[in-house]
Amino acid sequence: MQIHMKDLIAKGGRKVLKEELNVDELLNNQRDVLSAGPLHVSLEAAGEHGIVKVEGELSIDLKMACSRCLEPVSKHTVIPVSELFKPVAKLTLEEDGDGDEDDENEIIEVEGDKLDLRPYLEEALLLYLPFAPLCSKDCRGLCPSCGTDLNTGACGCSKDVIDPRFAALKDLFKD
Repeated sequence: MQIHMKDLIAKGGRKVLKEELNVDELLNNQRDVLSAGPLHVSLEAAGEHGIVKVEGELSIDLKMACSRCLEPVSKHTVIPVSELFKPVAKLTLEEDGDGDEDDENEIIEVEGDKLDLRPYLEEALLLYLPFAPLCSKDCRGLCPSCGTDLNTGACGCSKDVIDPRFAALKDLFKD
């Protein structure tokens, strides 16, 4: 997914980007992602005032493992995208010190004429992955003793919590 920045900036034009990207290789190291569909990209790039503004959204269907019970969970994730890019330019005396530093930090400088959006889209996807996906808000998870899924039924494990420092004292008064 490449954009010719100088053409967009010079003409003040717009370019619509609709594409599907395969992100299987990107998500291989994510243990909680069981499978993923293609990343649907729907963006619009516009050149204005020496800057290329890219806005739109990404969407993907994910199958992830519930962080409590490990059951598969299907999630449809929509990711908003809004980035500003500008070609790298040497600082002039006017720009040195007069510019607003907050605005400068939000604009990504790109060397060359071609802007490859794929790394920025992959970064947005990784940042928006659910940190701890759940199959439901009231998921009870797995029993810490025997590993039984507590959503399907109770297990026979004792629920008494004994402080390990006092565990030896519980047998003192058995007789």
